[in-house]
Amino acid sequence: MKPLELSAANFERFIGNNQMVLVDFWAPWCGPCKRFAPVFELAAEAHEGIAFAKVNTETQPELARTMQIASIPTLVAFKNGILVHSKPGALKAAALEPLLMKLQKPVDPPSLPRRE
Repeated sequence: MKPLELSAANFERFIGNNQMVLVDFWAPWCGPCKRFAPVFELAAEAHEGIAFAKVNTETQPELARTMQIASIPTLVAFKNGILVHSKPGALKAAALEPLLMKLQKPVDPPSLPRRE
């Protein structure tokens, strides 16, 4: 499915309504963003269990500031509404796939010390 364009009005609701969310913070003038866009869209088509979204930092500067986006593109991931990944830089498909696989793995609960 094509990534949804998010704004300040629907960002929190979208994050809260989806178990796994990947967000691309981008701008129309950004060369690396343009190169990353097709990679992101292909991943969105291939991974139906993940909600993909985009935030245009030009039209949503307050949202970008709130998320502490300092450079673009920046890829941000949420699991169950919790920020679990945020890293700037355009990824190639070969680097995005392993990240998606890692993010989809269940998190092991912390183990408690054994009582003897």
